[in-house]
Amino acid sequence: MANHKNPSLTTDIFIHDNNSNFILIKRKNDPFKDCWALPGGFVEYGECVETAAIREAKEETSIDVELEDLIGVYSKPDRDPRGHTVTVAYTAHGDLNSRRADSDAKDIGIFSKDELNEIKIAFDHEKIINDCLSNVEKSV
Repeated sequence: MANHKNPSLTTDIFIHDNNSNFILIKRKNDPFKDCWALPGGFVEYGECVETAAIREAKEETSIDVELEDLIGVYSKPDRDPRGHTVTVAYTAHGDLNSRRADSDAKDIGIFSKDELNEIKIAFDHEKIINDCLSNVEKSV
């Protein structure tokens, strides 16, 4: 039997409020240590992506979220220096006031679209964030 390599499956969650503010976490670990990123992580074997998104949001931000929309699937083979990962990105609503950095998050912050140019963003998350913002703006 041939040895097959498969990409890893991840999920990223754009948690926002009704005022176009959203949560980013500051990464505690490499790659992209000290850069801002969407909460997210690896889908566990036997877990559906939606459940993983809700779990990762809670683990990294302490926020209970309700998933809203599937934004897209991001699969460029070089998007993560650790290896080929495919992420499924969602928008989600949650109480930003209940945020607390947890798990592999060094810090947590609330941002607006205008602040994106002022911070270092990990991976391809700037594209995902902009896609999420476009989706949220359309539904308002």
